[in-house]
Amino acid sequence: MTDLAHRATRRRALSPKRAVLYACMVLVAVVMMFPLYWLVISSLKRPEESARIPATWWPHALDFSAYVRVFEDVPFARSFMNSVLFAGVCATTVVVTSVLAAFVFAKYRFRGRDALFWVLVLTMFLPPIVTIVPLYNMMSALGLNDSYLGVMLPWFANAFGIFLMRQFIADVPDELIDAARIDGAGELRVVTQIVAPLLKPPIVTLFVFAAVYYWNNFLWPLTILQSTEKFPITVTLAQLLSYNTTVQYQSVVMAGVLIASLPTLIIFLIAQRVFVQGISQSGVK
Repeated sequence: MTDLAHRATRRRALSPKRAVLYACMVLVAVVMMFPLYWLVISSLKRPEESARIPATWWPHALDFSAYVRVFEDVPFARSFMNSVLFAGVCATTVVVTSVLAAFVFAKYRFRGRDALFWVLVLTMFLPPIVTIVPLYNMMSALGLNDSYLGVMLPWFANAFGIFLMRQFIADVPDELIDAARIDGAGELRVVTQIVAPLLKPPIVTLFVFAAVYYWNNFLWPLTILQSTEKFPITVTLAQLLSYNTTVQYQSVVMAGVLIASLPTLIIFLIAQRVFVQGISQSGVK
């Protein structure tokens, strides 16, 4: 018992090395959280306080009127729901297409498979701006300009998602898949009931990555859409930022940015444990 108590006391004792480590971690956390803190307090300041120099570190009087004005000055609620639609549909579709395509690349044998896969990987190195004009011409030819489908259709598949899923599916034992086929399972059933349940961490990781990316997508919706009521939150925020030249709109802009940031933060907090697990597994690979 004495030895156990001594060990417990030694673990509780804070060594200088560990104290320095904790101090560095706290410092990094403060630096990373400071922009979010400033965003919150700036959205709660009155216009005259926002213009004060030097800036105040906490509002003298909390003012929530900016959160009301952001919905009155621009169609913020409609744009918010548009972004929920775009990000939700695209992220879900990317997960489905990535798993199906990755299963083919990982478990099927056909001529030119590896060459086709590496051509697909090479497309990851193309800057998105390079594909804007071809995609716009394609959507115009299909008559999908200024439509919800025109915004989402080019993003229903993703080379990174296929690459990520293939790395995991390649490690699924072939014997497990063959056993399911012998029992009469079709290929789609093999993917949905045998392979997919084994890929929960990478699937959640891909969904989070895709949802955040498509939520923040700005250039493509701005290119393909003309109707204000179809704009996502990123384009509407750009319109709101044009008001930032006047002091009275600073808190309104900050309130809009904060509201627009909440969904991505909530998604990460909900899926944090599985997301970190998926990241660590992909790092090991």
